[in-house]
Amino acid sequence: MMNSKSAVQPGRNVVVVGTQWGDEGKGKLVDWLTETAQGVVRFQGGHNAGHTLVINGVKTALHLIPSGIMRPGVKCYIGNGVVLSVGKLFEEIAGLEKAGVEVRSRLRVSEGCPLILPFHAAIDIAREAAKVKAGTEKIGTTGRGIGPAYEDKIARRALRVQDLKYPERFAAKLRELLALHNHVLTTFLHSADMVWDEKLAGYMKDGEIQFEPVYAEAMAQAEQLKPMIADVSRELNEANKAGANLLFEGAQGTLLDVDHGTYPFVTSSNCVAGNAAAGAGVGPGLLHYVLGITKAYCTRVGGGPFPTELEWEKEGTPGWHMSTVGAEKGVTTGRSRRCGWFDAALLKRSAQVNGLSGLCITKLDVLDGLPELKLCVGYELDGEQIDILPMGADEIARCQPVYETLPGWTESSVGVTRYEDLPANARRYLDRIQETTGVPIHVVSTSPDRDHTILIRHPYQA
Repeated sequence: MMNSKSAVQPGRNVVVVGTQWGDEGKGKLVDWLTETAQGVVRFQGGHNAGHTLVINGVKTALHLIPSGIMRPGVKCYIGNGVVLSVGKLFEEIAGLEKAGVEVRSRLRVSEGCPLILPFHAAIDIAREAAKVKAGTEKIGTTGRGIGPAYEDKIARRALRVQDLKYPERFAAKLRELLALHNHVLTTFLHSADMVWDEKLAGYMKDGEIQFEPVYAEAMAQAEQLKPMIADVSRELNEANKAGANLLFEGAQGTLLDVDHGTYPFVTSSNCVAGNAAAGAGVGPGLLHYVLGITKAYCTRVGGGPFPTELEWEKEGTPGWHMSTVGAEKGVTTGRSRRCGWFDAALLKRSAQVNGLSGLCITKLDVLDGLPELKLCVGYELDGEQIDILPMGADEIARCQPVYETLPGWTESSVGVTRYEDLPANARRYLDRIQETTGVPIHVVSTSPDRDHTILIRHPYQA
């Protein structure tokens, strides 16, 4: 019988999720938390997501590789729930290696990841173009092929990372997929009439994606990728048993979740905390704490309803202040983010579907200098008062926000690292967020820099 004194204590695991429409500043918090973690896991999405980290004043943008890569010695895992563009992965690796970050020995890629291939991006772009031509509202995708890749996964026809190890199997499946997707591209989306960018045009002839360039590129990439391919599920479970603390990193935000977001203006994966289990291959009992990341205001990229949206393009307005001071541009696309007041009723929905243990408020410093702030505590919908965001875009588009007005502050909160040193009205604002959402605030971020963080209760010790 094993001596209980010599038994290894299993690690503690934290899930980090966005609680709004993405872009909440998850990357910084994941990087900051990896001081306590030995492994960081990305469990959904693709290279349509982006995290910006600022460490010692140096800015680094990541899209696929978990944010923990910036910490020496931390292992990084890309779980089976991620749809993977191998080319974009290697572009990211090259950029990190140029900056002196060692990546390849620390990165493990699940063999179950569906692959994003050139025809996925072509379908994505052509569909959005067709919507514009028909005069209907675009979904606002990044055009990276994420949705079409998830469609192939759900239809059980996807090429996966493990297929790269078997050239003949890969070739046969690729020919089947090309026959299907080229038919859609040429017949329904009129791809032959479109002007394609230089990258995609290199794979195309008469609007069809050609077999040879896709196959040749995939086989060349396979040789580089093979040393990083792993049974991620097994490795995570073994690491946890050995005492490693793991951090599960979500992409996008809860209101972009394909089930719980502002459907159909959503991404194609589940962004909520529960998907950390399915998207990485661990049991839900290994998800010990869920940290919800939320801006001190709201932003959204792309189409879809946004109840608290402000006139953010007009100089001198609160929305303009948020947009300019907060540098609200998408990391992946460079698109301007729409800006609005904090929505506590929205956050109630996020708390409910994620089972939030605590909140991290980011970009509090962006609100410095605004004379007053508004906090949405509910909505008027079809003549009734409600206190939680309804489901689906149509109802949300009809919601009229109900606001409370709070005093702003003129003092600077930039770089503050102790809660008691925040301006008094900033503390009142945070207290009211806790009261209206019902979720305790455990962390506050006061600038993009790793060290500018107020810790109230540590997720690995809560």
